[in-house]
This record gives sequence, C-alpha cells and structure tokens, in this order.
Amino acid sequence: MARPGEPHQAAAILCDYLAELGGRELAELKNAAEVAIQVMGITFTVYSEGNMIDRAWPFDIVPRIIPLAEWQKTEAGLKQRVQALNLFIDDLYHGQKIVKDKVLPAEVLAQSANFRQQCVGIHPPNNIWAHICGSDIVRDKDGTLYVLEDNLRVPSGVSYMLENRNVTKRILPELFQTGRIQPVDDYTGQLYDMLVSMSPRPGDDPQVVVMTPGIYNSAYFEHSYLAQQMGVELVEGSDLVVDDDDVVHMLTVDGRKRVDVIYRRIDDLFLDPEVFNPESALGVPGLMRAWRAGKVALVNAPGAGVADDKVVYAFVPDIIRYYLDQEPLLANVPSYLCMRDKDRQYVLDNLDKLVVKPANESGGYGMLVGPHSTKKERKAFAELIKANPRNYMAQPTLKLSTAPTLIDDQLEPRHVDLRPFILSGKDSTYVTTGGLTRVALTKGSLVVNSSQGGGSKDTWIVDLK
Repeated sequence: MARPGEPHQAAAILCDYLAELGGRELAELKNAAEVAIQVMGITFTVYSEGNMIDRAWPFDIVPRIIPLAEWQKTEAGLKQRVQALNLFIDDLYHGQKIVKDKVLPAEVLAQSANFRQQCVGIHPPNNIWAHICGSDIVRDKDGTLYVLEDNLRVPSGVSYMLENRNVTKRILPELFQTGRIQPVDDYTGQLYDMLVSMSPRPGDDPQVVVMTPGIYNSAYFEHSYLAQQMGVELVEGSDLVVDDDDVVHMLTVDGRKRVDVIYRRIDDLFLDPEVFNPESALGVPGLMRAWRAGKVALVNAPGAGVADDKVVYAFVPDIIRYYLDQEPLLANVPSYLCMRDKDRQYVLDNLDKLVVKPANESGGYGMLVGPHSTKKERKAFAELIKANPRNYMAQPTLKLSTAPTLIDDQLEPRHVDLRPFILSGKDSTYVTTGGLTRVALTKGSLVVNSSQGGGSKDTWIVDLK
C-alpha cells in the first residue's frame, strides 16, 4: 500500500478486484487453488524426526506486486552480482589474486567448507561456474531492497515459481487479460538454451540430462518437473557411466547415448566416488575426469559453492568493486563476522537482537533468530560461536516488508522475501521476471522457508505503461 487505504498504482487492479469479494468468494478461491495444487500434484518434502513427509505446496492466493520499472533496476543489480561472483570463483581456482591483494582475508578461503581442491586449475566452459543462482532479497521498512544471501550450490524453488503462476492463472484468469502482468513461462526455455550453450560439442545436437539423487530427495518434484518441461531425460547416477576415453554415456534400452551437459542436483561430495566421498552411491565414478577433460559440462560446476558461504557473502560488495570496478547496484544487509574480534564481541553481547547464521547451512537450519530465542538457546549459540568463530556471522533483524496474505478468511500482513533466479550462459545472462515469493505464514514470524512452515505466493511484475 502507498499509504493506509490507498494501494500502489501497480496493485490497483488487484485491490479493486479483491474489494468486490466477500468472505465466501475468497474462501472459494482458496479452495479452488488447493484443488488445483492437488490435481497438478505440486508437493514438497520435509524431513521430520528422521521421516520424510510429502505435503501439498502451501500457497497463498493473493499475489505480491512489484512495478516493472523497479524490477528492472533489481535485475541489473542481480546480473552485476552474479557476473562478479563467477569471476571470483574462477580466480579462487586459479591465481587467487583477490586473496593476494588482501581484499578477501586468507583465513576465509583457508577455512572454506566448500572450496574444492580437486577443482583447482580446471577451466569450465566459458569460465562460468555458477550457471544458476538463486539470490534471496528482502525489503526493509524504508523500501530498500537488500540481498540476504546467494544460493550457488543447487538453488531450488523455481518450479514453484512457475506453478504458482499456473495456479494463479486458473483462479484469477480475468486479471491477466490486460497484458500488464509480465510472463514467467519462458524460464525452462531459457534454462535449456543455457544448458545447450555449455555443451562441449557445439554444432551437434547435444544431449542434456537432469541428474537427481532420486525420489527420496526433498527437491525431487522440482528435478522431475524441470526435466519434463525441458523435454530431457531425468537420470540418477546409476544411469550414467564414464568410459576409458572420459566420455559420459547414458544407459538406455537402445544402448549407450553420449551425454554432453549434466544439470546436476546432487551435492559436490556425492558426485564422484573416485574423487569425493568414496561411499557415495548417488554419483558416477569418473565424472570429474570427464569434466576435467572437457568431455562433459556440469551445471553448476563443482566447487561453485565456495561463494555460497554466508561469510563470503559479506565481501560481495568488495568483490564487485574488485573485479568490475563498479559500485554495487544492490545492497547487502549489514553483517557482523564472528571471526573478527570486535564483531564477535558485539554479536555475543547482542544475541537477543540479531539473526545468527552458520556459514554453510541452508533451508533455515542452524540459525538463531535472537528476538524469538530463549536464554538457553542463546547460551548454546554463544558456545558454538566461541568454538568456531569463522563459521558464524550475524545480521540485524530488519523490519521486513509484509504483503497481504489470506489467513483463514481475512487478509493479514505477513513477512515475505523473494528469490529470483539468474542464469549465466555463454553469451547472455537471464533473470526471471520476479521470482519465488516466500511468505512466513505464522503471525510475526520472519522464517519463510517451506521446510520451516513458510508458504509462497505468485509474484507479479506489473508494467504501468
């Protein structure tokens, strides 16, 4: 809302539409969305007490709205950020100039959990390591957009962005007739084109596959969805072999087929038992040999997660200045690094006011949300920080923006974030039009992760011209 009772111009059409609905009509829309999600089979998986539970995707029918002009500035900032991160990763696996120039402290790299010594000296196609990035963005009370973190290992959620739009079109079809809501359905085409551009056999008809750990992985819905939408094979490690010439083949009923590009959704350490975890049954023996020899492209490249580190995140503005000689277009959330004595003492003295994050966890696990924590939890976290300062950083609890969300039969404000996805290909960089808006369904909560009880809603980028 621009001010109480007055919607932003971009939200006027939606607000007018909702104002004409009573509680019964809103309930019917909500029910229609839930039926659509069931019929379309949109699920996600959570781990709970050692069990895996499939749940229907939690979806709010009221979309989040962002004007196109504002989004275009955000898009430019995301492209800048990912370009710098790719240069950063490539540097770390080659000259490490940024460390020698003391822009990145040597101890950050030395204690990085996701720096892969096995990747040193390798040149992936076009020197791109992070082909797919999902950056989390939040808006503060003053309207400023901040990047909260960059997900560069195996970022998830884009399938839900696409399905949110499909569900919304089913229940609010008349609102799409003006043409002002920008489409998102070109993502899988853009993803496929990017994957093809990484093929080591340009000019041929490259074989692209999506590699999944299998049906027990929490993101299996997304793996199968993306493979289906792109029209490529969904494979597991046991479906692939590497021959004596370091060529990767897929085992099919018609014999072996050469594979050129693997969009892998398996963590580095399980990719290749010859190089990483020898006990891994999820990966393919020899896969790293094939990648090193330039016979196959791996997306994202192994080792890209070195930049997916919440301590490295704090240096991204400096990384942009160092590699691009530009000022960052998007701001970072102010961060305190516990490896610095002064910062650590401040964090320990203010645990009740800060959000403390471990460097390499994801999905909202391992965090301390100070204002919502108990004395016992803060005491335990203080010990963790003292034992391993490099592994922790902290940020102030921003007054996150809210979006109207249907709770029972009433619209109530709930905190939201946004995860756009950025594709880096041979000749271009693509950013989704908007992204996945996640919403904290519990009143007052700042935790939006679906694995922690959060939900999601469609994101509309609206052209006002």
